[in-house]
Amino acid sequence: MANTSSSQAILLLEDGTVHYGKAFGKIGTTAGEICFNTGMTGYQEVFTDPSYYGQILIMNSVHVGNYGVKEEDVESGNVKIRGLIGRNLEEQYSRLQANGSLQDYLVENNIVAIEDVDTRSLVAHVRTKGAMNCIISSEILDLEQLKAELAKVPSMDGLELASQVSTTEAYELGDPNAEIRIAVMDYGVKRNILRCMTDRGAFVKVFPAKTPLEEVNNFKPDGYFISNGPGDPAPMDYAITAVKTLMEENKPMFGICLGHQLLALANGIPTFKMHHGHRGLNHPVKNLVTGRCEISTQNHGFGVDPEAVKKADHIEITHLNLNDHSIEGIRVKGKPAFSVQYHPEATPGPHDSRYLFDDFIQLIRDSKK
Repeated sequence: MANTSSSQAILLLEDGTVHYGKAFGKIGTTAGEICFNTGMTGYQEVFTDPSYYGQILIMNSVHVGNYGVKEEDVESGNVKIRGLIGRNLEEQYSRLQANGSLQDYLVENNIVAIEDVDTRSLVAHVRTKGAMNCIISSEILDLEQLKAELAKVPSMDGLELASQVSTTEAYELGDPNAEIRIAVMDYGVKRNILRCMTDRGAFVKVFPAKTPLEEVNNFKPDGYFISNGPGDPAPMDYAITAVKTLMEENKPMFGICLGHQLLALANGIPTFKMHHGHRGLNHPVKNLVTGRCEISTQNHGFGVDPEAVKKADHIEITHLNLNDHSIEGIRVKGKPAFSVQYHPEATPGPHDSRYLFDDFIQLIRDSKK
């Protein structure tokens, strides 16, 4: 069911904050953890990023939807956000190559949204108070009823979601006769991450999250990729065990975002729930190995414990966030294993960090020698 511009919608936060706005997308009710993205473009890629699964997203850009949607501009098979909050969510669009409007796209994907919200004020509130659950409704306008529904929503802290967005069947990409074979552990992988490996001549096979490692090794991979994904990494015992076991193969391993956190956990480094996370395409990161700064794309609500990393003799910190000094990259000493917290494939975002895929491919080539 499409919205009408006069339909009212309500946004209720866990701390009791209420915003009234207009309905957009599907008429209905949705709930999840509230978060915000600071990017000005790339909204369709953001909406389809599996790492956002279970979250209600605030888009900082004042106008969202003004260039429509396009079939190619996706990072997974469907929209992964739970709901959308915006200042102006646009039905009209200007891009000639677009296949349709944001309104129709959200309806097709059953996404409830609210517009005409003061997103500057709302983002400032989340930055101050921290991440929390919220509920959007364009069908329930009674606050007490909404509070009762919101109370049923589980906290993201301790929530395992990766297995819910992982592929259900293994699949292959690239040239089967390629020199390099990479096994991808799919905890919510983005399509452009896979493209960044196949574009560099790799043949990849993507495995469901809980695939037995015997099946993974039957592929005879030259390296392992540990993917991004949603939720809390700490309860992912199956993935932590998998990373530990695969590290014993002494084959090159590269992790991104959730994969970075899993590599840390597999090496005895705990993770923690961040106050409000990092999401956007303008986060400065320093490469401590080269001394160079990169502007990065990020999407994570959990981080690696910085004090534990500093005390670990077997872990080297390779990248640091220049805004809050959080850990953005690590390398396991004595092992060909490394990871970054941010997204070097950067869709959307700058391509400053794509050299990391070159590093991974070169590490595999060196290992094969």
